[in-house]
Amino acid sequence: MQRIRIRRHLALLAVLAGLGLLAAACGEDEAGEAGQDTLDEATEDDPVEITMYYPIAVGGPLEDVVDGLVADFEAEHPEIQVNPVYSGNYDDTIVQAQSAIDAGDVPATTVLLSTDMFSLIDDDLIVPFDELVTDEDEEEWLDSFYDEFMLNSRDGEGTTWGIPFQRSTIVQYYNKDAFEEAGLDPEQPPGTWDELVDMSAQVQEGSDVEWGVQMPSSGFPYWLFQTFTTQMGVEIVNDEGNEVYYDQPEVVEALEFWHSLNDEHGVHPPGVVDWGTTPEDFLQEETAIIWTTTGNLASIRDDAPFDFGVAPMPENVEPGSPTGGGNFYIFEGAPEEEQRAAFQLIRFLTQPEQAAEWSIETGYVAPSPEAWETDQMQEYVEDFPEAEVARDQLGDTVRELSTYQRGEVYDIVNDGLQAAVTGEQSPEEALADIDERANEVLEPYR
Repeated sequence: MQRIRIRRHLALLAVLAGLGLLAAACGEDEAGEAGQDTLDEATEDDPVEITMYYPIAVGGPLEDVVDGLVADFEAEHPEIQVNPVYSGNYDDTIVQAQSAIDAGDVPATTVLLSTDMFSLIDDDLIVPFDELVTDEDEEEWLDSFYDEFMLNSRDGEGTTWGIPFQRSTIVQYYNKDAFEEAGLDPEQPPGTWDELVDMSAQVQEGSDVEWGVQMPSSGFPYWLFQTFTTQMGVEIVNDEGNEVYYDQPEVVEALEFWHSLNDEHGVHPPGVVDWGTTPEDFLQEETAIIWTTTGNLASIRDDAPFDFGVAPMPENVEPGSPTGGGNFYIFEGAPEEEQRAAFQLIRFLTQPEQAAEWSIETGYVAPSPEAWETDQMQEYVEDFPEAEVARDQLGDTVRELSTYQRGEVYDIVNDGLQAAVTGEQSPEEALADIDERANEVLEPYR
């Protein structure tokens, strides 16, 4: 009899819990409808106001471009007023967004690294875009982006937490004039690791450049290094973002190769190479080849005083690069009407015409195939086919390193890689330390 009473009690609790969830869901629906009603009732004289933080991690005067895109949106949606806030680099931006949230002034949307997704989910800071979709057109928009960019935008269950905006891959930029001066074919960039070493040595010897090749090891060293591991044919993180694999022999070989470019071959600057000055070193003809984001393409296009080329990444076991760059997120703590206004802004900014304009002005990869079919993009790539390189190598990309506790894991990885690059630790020692310490951080998330 006692067992029957317990079963009845548990059944009653289950029913009550179900009713509670149903009530909560109904409450959320009602709040969402109220938010949409408020947005529907907004006018040019009484608009819904939203704040959008955004970083710029590449060269060029891009604030005016953002302001222009926002002005176009406001002209189409006078009931929404946007306050775009340039917030420095990606790390500065997440700090500013967090400070605003702590102060109770939650921004409706912010552009942050696509790799911030797991940490933002873990901290309950963002809402899924799927919850804000209201019709089939919006559903189709969610599915309109390149699959490679959605790998860092959806979780393992397919929920969409971020929308690709300023996305990238790593590409090779090379000085064609220096290649020709050194007796190299200016139309033949390095296609393999061996060719990279040989051509770097030849151009360094036969032209006025100081260094054959340069890869930044500050700012985003984890990202540059993932290029080497991808070309070794290995993955360094699982899909759940809770385990990394830096102690594989192929990963050690990848770091040994990076270290050897200076230590053995003498074609790469010694020590830590700065992320921000690498494009400038290329423009100043101090180095003949650089590996960096396609997001620097527009500034190099506009400022290079020499003929240059853009090439896909060379291969070792296979070709490849991680994707990179930033996604839009919508914040949980913003009022419903601001979330829905931010949804409209993000949808506008990622439409083919606006995505094409942002890609042309920056060099970032327009995130949807439709953007590449617009007249403006077709005319652009006809005159400047280098813009297609990053898009064309998407089939050889992997998901950028993305984990829970992203900031702490990145610090561990970046510090370890710099210790190896500077010779403080051997590549094998540095990677063993990275693997152990990063997995200790991630262990609670398994």
